[in-house]
Amino acid sequence: MNNESKKVSNEVIKRLPRYYRYLGELLKNNILRVSSKELSEKMNVTASQIRQDLNCFGGFGQQGYGYNVESLYKAIGEILGLYNGQKTIIIGAGYLGHALANYKSFENRGFKLIGIFDTSPDKIGKSLNNHEILSMENIKAFVDKNKPDIAILAVPKVAAPEVAQQLVNLGIKGLLNFCYTDILVPDDVSVENVHLSDSLMTLSYKIANKNKHI
Repeated sequence: MNNESKKVSNEVIKRLPRYYRYLGELLKNNILRVSSKELSEKMNVTASQIRQDLNCFGGFGQQGYGYNVESLYKAIGEILGLYNGQKTIIIGAGYLGHALANYKSFENRGFKLIGIFDTSPDKIGKSLNNHEILSMENIKAFVDKNKPDIAILAVPKVAAPEVAQQLVNLGIKGLLNFCYTDILVPDDVSVENVHLSDSLMTLSYKIANKNKHI
């Protein structure tokens, strides 16, 4: 499963969570094996694409048998680093920060929420999902002590670049950015920019143009 010798494309990486999710659903339904064809029908991805994607990490399938669902589910979880116990903090305790803090799949997906931060005196000291909201003034001491892996940014757009730079300077290597603006980070830091409005506009385009392609 060593893929260090070849670079895996972002398109393949972005499909891995979907594989993981669908395989998890199969496990819940006590389905023990699945073919690439059966998986393709559920995911709307061609069987050939599935085989190509999984071959980037060693294949896993057996001709005439397909894939062992539990083994493949665990293998993809390992590839995604979900069993490493990624320690996560949230920056921003507004409406979005509240929603993220109460997102139940954090623990199920291997992400351990360890801290929530804000700058507002009205929020600092209050409890959110059994975590005390801490002041950004204390974040350096917290990071030095607890070594979080990921920071989720749920701050106003104008504050995002400065907050991101602060987190990078503290040594955090993974940022999930909900701030409606892309942020620039060094090459050794990974960032995922989440633009909900972009998804809505993409959906709007598909609706508006659906009949044009029939």
